[in-house]
Amino acid sequence: MYLYLFQLSSDSGSKLVSSCPKCGGHLNNIRDGASSPRFVKCSQCCYFFVCDIDINSKDVRVESNFPEQEPTESTPTPKEIFSYLNEYVIGQEYPKKVLSVGIYNHYKRLEVNLSQKNRNETMISGVPTLDKTNVLMLGPTGTGKTLLAQTIARCLQVPMTICDCTSLTQAGYVGEDVESIIAKLLIASEFNLEKCQRGIVFLDEVDKISMATKEVHMRDVSGEGVQQALLKLLEGTLVTIPERLVPSRKLRSEPIQVDTTNILFIASGAFSGIEKIIRNRKVKKSLGFGSVPNSSDSSGESNRSPTHLDVEKQLKVNDKYLRDVEAEDLISYGIIPEFIGRMPITVPLLALDRDALVTILTKPKNSIIAQYKYLFSLDGCDLIFTDDSLEAIADLAIKRQTGARGLRSILENVLMDTMYLVPGSDIISVTVTRETIKNSSKPLYKRRTDLQKTAVNY
Repeated sequence: MYLYLFQLSSDSGSKLVSSCPKCGGHLNNIRDGASSPRFVKCSQCCYFFVCDIDINSKDVRVESNFPEQEPTESTPTPKEIFSYLNEYVIGQEYPKKVLSVGIYNHYKRLEVNLSQKNRNETMISGVPTLDKTNVLMLGPTGTGKTLLAQTIARCLQVPMTICDCTSLTQAGYVGEDVESIIAKLLIASEFNLEKCQRGIVFLDEVDKISMATKEVHMRDVSGEGVQQALLKLLEGTLVTIPERLVPSRKLRSEPIQVDTTNILFIASGAFSGIEKIIRNRKVKKSLGFGSVPNSSDSSGESNRSPTHLDVEKQLKVNDKYLRDVEAEDLISYGIIPEFIGRMPITVPLLALDRDALVTILTKPKNSIIAQYKYLFSLDGCDLIFTDDSLEAIADLAIKRQTGARGLRSILENVLMDTMYLVPGSDIISVTVTRETIKNSSKPLYKRRTDLQKTAVNY
């Protein structure tokens, strides 16, 4: 791409100052004289460009390898983002609404802040600079936290990266530093600094970096130390990407600095056991004649194995406490107050009931049942599930407390022998019933020879 830039002064000793074809910043000469070609450097993104200069003319032609920017599409509304999430994520209406509004506000904040930055103003028509609102999602496993992040990454126009917090450690120890999060976002934005500085970072498994107990007298390098290192990233600071984290050797000439002020952070975690902390805060225990016995501690119920109805009832009780989560509960769990203060919105994801799990099996795009039906169709066999078999699968997932993640495991165990028999056989149809799920009985097979015998008898 060739851009024609103009020299502001005709003096031979003056510097060429013009706009960068990548980020729009100022270009400065790095060598005086009228020799050709001449190298220029951007003062903002620190990229180098080759200029072909005509001595008898004031026109400067800058050669750049960056493609021309395509016209940006209109910003999706919260309703459009919500409807897109509904195609892939079942249930969780409130978290989807919060994420849709947060992403839409992220787009608007970028438009306002970047326009103020280009005009070098701190306020436009009385409107101040908009600050970002980070989001913290918490809920039991299998409720769709990671799926929400993966679905959002597919529909967004801004770069997004998903980072696993379990591999993060404090600086100077074995493991990944917090700077690797921004390095992954830079790779996702194809090393475009401007795109990287307006991206979205999803911090998964953030509960795994909770603070260790005070009884353990050792340096907490993978818990509290990581939380303290993430504070400046969440608030906004200049992060220097180390050369070892940059895979391209062409970009290792100078350290890359990324401003995280406009980067939106979304954190999620299971926070297993936080319901007990909330219950201890809300329910005051008492001793003596006026105390009320706890119905869940009865000895008659503890001797029998819990059914899916008992587990579903307990999950509803946990959801009731999870709706009332507060900052002091997260602090008791092991999250430092400074980290919670930088996550203004806390969104609980509730456990999925039977109807939601049955819908997850059949309704979404790329559903699990559709995948297995297509897998059997490659061998010329039809896979059929009865309605009561789908309910039995959902009940088993609730009993195991694995949520939507346990559905595939159940189907793999049920269909293992069938997937072994069908290839190369004359089986043309397999019907899975409720007895197949509950009693581990064989599914109903329909063979090609049976149809031929029926035709001959007819």
